[in-house]
Amino acid sequence: MSDSYYEEEEFQTKFNQKTFRRILGLTRPHLKWVIGFLLTIAVVAGLDAVTTWVGKRIIDDGIVAKNASALTNLMVTYGAVILIQAASVFLFIYLAGILGERIRYDLRKKMFNHLQALSLNYYSKTPVGWIMARLTSDTERVADLVTWGFVDSTWGIMSIATSMIFMFIINWKLALLVLIILPILLYIAVQFRKRILGEYRSVRKLNSKIVGAYNENITGVRVIKALGREKENLDEFKQLTGSMYHSSFRAAWLSALFLPTVQIISALAIGAVVWYGGYEAESGGMTIGGIQAFVSYITFMMWPIQDIARVFAEMQQAIASAERMFSLIDSKPQIENRPKSIDPGTISGDIIFDHVTFRYEDDEHPVLQDFSLHVKRGETIALVGPTGGGKSTIVNLLCRFYEPNDGRIFIGGRDYTSLSLQAIQSRIGVVLQTPHLFSGNIRENLRYGRLNATDAEIEEATKVVGAYDFIMHFDKGFDTEVGEGGNLLSVGQKQLISLARAVLAKPEVFVMDEATSSVDTLTEALIQKGMETLLDNCTSFVIAHRLSTIKKASRILVIEGGRIAEIGSHSDLLKLRGKYYQLYTRQFRHQMESELNIFNDAPVETVPAAD
Repeated sequence: MSDSYYEEEEFQTKFNQKTFRRILGLTRPHLKWVIGFLLTIAVVAGLDAVTTWVGKRIIDDGIVAKNASALTNLMVTYGAVILIQAASVFLFIYLAGILGERIRYDLRKKMFNHLQALSLNYYSKTPVGWIMARLTSDTERVADLVTWGFVDSTWGIMSIATSMIFMFIINWKLALLVLIILPILLYIAVQFRKRILGEYRSVRKLNSKIVGAYNENITGVRVIKALGREKENLDEFKQLTGSMYHSSFRAAWLSALFLPTVQIISALAIGAVVWYGGYEAESGGMTIGGIQAFVSYITFMMWPIQDIARVFAEMQQAIASAERMFSLIDSKPQIENRPKSIDPGTISGDIIFDHVTFRYEDDEHPVLQDFSLHVKRGETIALVGPTGGGKSTIVNLLCRFYEPNDGRIFIGGRDYTSLSLQAIQSRIGVVLQTPHLFSGNIRENLRYGRLNATDAEIEEATKVVGAYDFIMHFDKGFDTEVGEGGNLLSVGQKQLISLARAVLAKPEVFVMDEATSSVDTLTEALIQKGMETLLDNCTSFVIAHRLSTIKKASRILVIEGGRIAEIGSHSDLLKLRGKYYQLYTRQFRHQMESELNIFNDAPVETVPAAD
């Protein structure tokens, strides 16, 4: 995949507090679950410290004092604390699991709904793989941070706090010594944070490109195999994965280095405590149980610190993921409903393009320039001309997938920007050159055009376009599975089902963009016959390279350079002997040559005439 295929936004290298606050904001709709699992974590962390304190009492008041009664009571207390702690652990794991699933659901739903609202220009610029990475791995990483990341960090902070409280109770001098270590660990964490975050941002960016490469290679596998591009694609993929490996390796190395650093400092602290505790024990300032409790608390603090370090490293990944995820959510649709837009209940009426100019990018040459056209209700308008002339742009503007840069478009006497997008697009039937079917069976794909359609209406629509016979040849008929993207059907069969789906929707305006280019001439004739009935009842726009399919159009427009080069009926344009005449005669001659095989037949030997 080319590096220039998609240049995503570069994010800052420092810790992004705004992004982190937005991540925390994801928990706001589920505040009761958050409070619940935070309280249970606090209970677990507190009980962890209490068990160590009870252990000290068991040594000092039970074992060393040789007091069997006190030992028995303390053991019962210890067992009760463990039982309460076990119940609390179960509860916070359960609550964290619920919270995580709810946040995953909210994020994916929000992003999916937002993707539905985005305009076509977003999809023309953004690779599918990039979007899929946001919906899957990035969502998972952010949800894990909000749940298990917060669980571990909250438990760690509470454990350190409660341990410090009990250490101050046991011996405040030793507690101060341990307290000095914490700022050192904090400084180390800050330094590691800066480096880890930068590496993980590189990893997330490269991951987007890798997912995009996966998508391109899987969807284009037939072309790859046909052209023998496997080795070249593998080499390109190795470069991407190699770059990601090096960034991931550096991030993992820094994360791994952090933990031993913490452990070394902790070992020094334990050594100091044992030395000073032994000195205090000789003078009666410390008990054996107190020294054991101090060592246990310090050792016990190492696990929370390591967990916080791990969460911190994962937080860098999650923030890098969240930045890209929020960039998708924050992207604005290019085409939106205007204030006070309406749905008049119909868009039937004349369609007027009034001096329309349009360019896809501000710095590009206009695709359409000062384009004007008045289409009466019920007319069939055919658009022909060279590739890139602006034919598809005209119907894209009509469907309001884009809006004019200059000029206006009127539908039914109203400026179509005063109508809601739903009012326009729900009443326009579109059949594209490349048909797309969804996973499922034929009946489900047909009903996609109108969800409340009956089986009888579905069958009638397939008869109109000539698809009924081939569907009934399948063993399961309308219940035949089409496969992902319809890959179990031929291109022509997919096109016929797409046509039937559009017919079933009963559109008021019908658009066919090279809709018959993938079917044979016999099937094309069946479609033409069936479409005559449909096109009589609605306004239609037909883009065609097969000029034989548009002979009966009300008007034919030859589009060149974003302007109307010629306009008229089939017979009028042939009489004109202009551009349409040249296109038609050239295509007709090519068709006749192909059918009769004039130039490929072996030369016929002639016999000289007898004198």
